[in-house]
Amino acid sequence: MTQNSTSNPQRKKIPSWIERLVEATDSRFRVPGTSYRFGYDAILGLVPGIGDLVGLLVGAGVVFAAVRIRASRAVISRMIGNLALDATLGSVPVIGDLFDFFFKANQRNLQLLQDELEEREASAA
Repeated sequence: MTQNSTSNPQRKKIPSWIERLVEATDSRFRVPGTSYRFGYDAILGLVPGIGDLVGLLVGAGVVFAAVRIRASRAVISRMIGNLALDATLGSVPVIGDLFDFFFKANQRNLQLLQDELEEREASAA
């Protein structure tokens, strides 16, 4: 998981609660004997109906933070697309459960936000 770093001022702009939330939802646990990680989103996805809705609401917190940081519309649109894909495919029985273990929409969204902030810093320099 990416940590806030004093050597990278852009990382400070992403609130630490977002990084903790993403770690919890997408990579909190490790499959024994492998390097594969999963989080509460994959577990919640196993609960029919409610699980994917809860995952969508939690993921919306990351998008809300991106709006507050003033990420570009393109990045926010991609983040919403990731959440929509995760919620839509995640709701399909069995296949959706497998999809939840592999897609990790919140990690993708955090990476999009980090890339956006790094590009801003590079263009400001």
